[in-house]
Amino acid sequence: MNSHHDVTNRIFALSPSVRYVALYRGGELTSQQRAVAGAASASESDRYEELFVNPALLTLARQRGNLDCGGSRFVLVGYGNFHQLLMDLSDGHVSVCFELASNPLEHADAIRSICENA
Repeated sequence: MNSHHDVTNRIFALSPSVRYVALYRGGELTSQQRAVAGAASASESDRYEELFVNPALLTLARQRGNLDCGGSRFVLVGYGNFHQLLMDLSDGHVSVCFELASNPLEHADAIRSICENA
């Protein structure tokens, strides 16, 4: 089992409200969507989001956070159909989508721990 697959499975196991996990590490993008997720976005759209949009959002937050805010821990985007939690990693980023009824911040520390200890 490769480490990306293991990390993804461990994040899905945190909560049934996790509907999508993407890891961009060392220039390699992997993503997986829970089969029961409704109102999902298109996979090609997700790919471009992980390669361009999410790294840009994380860079903006990191640069602002490092200026005089004590750094940046995550970015949370509230889309109409889901919440998306983004976190910088030393070699890329992790992106986790949650059902609207959930609180992604309840899982932020566990997601970071899973990714850092993989």
